[in-house]
Amino acid sequence: MFIRSVFYVSIFIVFILSIVNAESIPTFKNLSFDADKIVHAIVYFILTYLAILSRFNTSELTLSLLIFFFGLFIEIIHFFHPYRFFEYFDLLANLIGVTIAQLVNKLKS
Repeated sequence: MFIRSVFYVSIFIVFILSIVNAESIPTFKNLSFDADKIVHAIVYFILTYLAILSRFNTSELTLSLLIFFFGLFIEIIHFFHPYRFFEYFDLLANLIGVTIAQLVNKLKS
């Protein structure tokens, strides 16, 4: 139950940080393009791995797809957000993080 709570809090934090003005997060506004994509991959790796560890009553593939679509939903919000931008490379980095979490989980089993 603790891991599931950490997962829910993490999803909430990622959502909030994704919709606020990026300029109000000094640590992130100065990231280079490469560093930003690495952060995306790490965040979505963590979200996916937490979801897998939470042992929801669904397949790991379904969880991974839901996490990826969560990222897509955020990018769609960015398309309409006055201080954010829709970026395909963010989606790619998210997918890489989700995929690595799946691979790590398979190797662990």
